[in-house]
Amino acid sequence: MKLPQPPQPEWFQAVEHLCAADPKLAGLIAQIGPCGLQIPHEFSIFYSLARSIVYQQLAGSAASAILARVEGLFPKGHMTPKNLLAMDDTALRAAGLSQNKMLALRDLAAKCLDGTVPTKRALVRMADEEIIERISRVRGIGRWTVEMMLIFRLGRPNVLPVDDYGVRKGMQRLYRMRELPKKDAMRRRARKWEPWCSVASWYMWRCAELPTVAGKAKPSTAKPRLKAATKKKSVAKRIPGKRIAKKTAQ
Repeated sequence: MKLPQPPQPEWFQAVEHLCAADPKLAGLIAQIGPCGLQIPHEFSIFYSLARSIVYQQLAGSAASAILARVEGLFPKGHMTPKNLLAMDDTALRAAGLSQNKMLALRDLAAKCLDGTVPTKRALVRMADEEIIERISRVRGIGRWTVEMMLIFRLGRPNVLPVDDYGVRKGMQRLYRMRELPKKDAMRRRARKWEPWCSVASWYMWRCAELPTVAGKAKPSTAKPRLKAATKKKSVAKRIPGKRIAKKTAQ
């Protein structure tokens, strides 16, 4: 019997704050719509971090296939710190893990068991920076990986991943910067987003994916493409097998 999962967060208050604090971001929010940041409560802390390790520097489809093969090594596909440590190296490597990733997963499992990686209950009482410091002790896990866990697994509302390319690219596009912003510039600009930097970051990721970014309307300074003509002219437009005359504006 599955236990009921905690409800998904509602980000209305965050969106309201961001719109009031940052007009440009308000325009982006109007273009994208409500925040769709969802928290997968069913994943354990160990599994969330193990998945991050497997996915590092790989395309999503390749990483997903490797993770599925690794999980398939365990009873009912349930990978735990204990049964991972008991698994043979040869089997893990045959599933597609590199040597470094296999060692990182083993180190993660060991540190989950010895308490270096806090339990889910302990994490609730810890500050973001304390969590980053503790979990970054695991081989193969750096600040960015822990920040992703804070946002997408723990639902922490005020995380700004300044090393993330998507967030940097989204900020560059939204604010029409010539170059990707530096870390200090990102932090300064994000002060107005606090305490909802995670939600603003979600919108930066979406901004980086948009074909065009809506901005404030500006008076047009461009000259009209068609000048007033005193005589009618026709322009030939070729279509396979036909010839059509199109009249210009007078």
